[in-house]
Amino acid sequence: MPRRPARGLTLLVLVLGVVSGRSAPAQEPAAAPAADATVTPLMATPLAGVDAREGTMVIVEYPPGGASPPHRHHADVFVYVLGGSVVMQVAGSDPVTLTAGQTFYESPSDIHAISRNASDTEPAKLLVFMVKEEGAPATVPAE
Repeated sequence: MPRRPARGLTLLVLVLGVVSGRSAPAQEPAAAPAADATVTPLMATPLAGVDAREGTMVIVEYPPGGASPPHRHHADVFVYVLGGSVVMQVAGSDPVTLTAGQTFYESPSDIHAISRNASDTEPAKLLVFMVKEEGAPATVPAE
């Protein structure tokens, strides 16, 4: 089934409401999707009532023309575009171009085939929220 971008903050707000109030700084630096991207960890916290799972939040910034090689997260990944525009695609789906205010989802089994800035002149900035196994790496190369 193709992934369609959703508009607005509703999904992100609902998902963030799951995170426990016990926020803490990220315990491990997030693995950068690529040398072109800058990843800034915001928080990592165990999820209340969900054994061995944690919620993590990072900011991903792509310079003009920046891109990530294919990768996966082994996590539920919720992306919210804060600024600029990005092209996203999971294997088996059509690519989508997202702009500020739009969202994107990746399942734990998805391979993130394309993740790149849609512009060669403007930067792009994403807020990424993941639900993953506690302590597991945030990003790994595609197999």
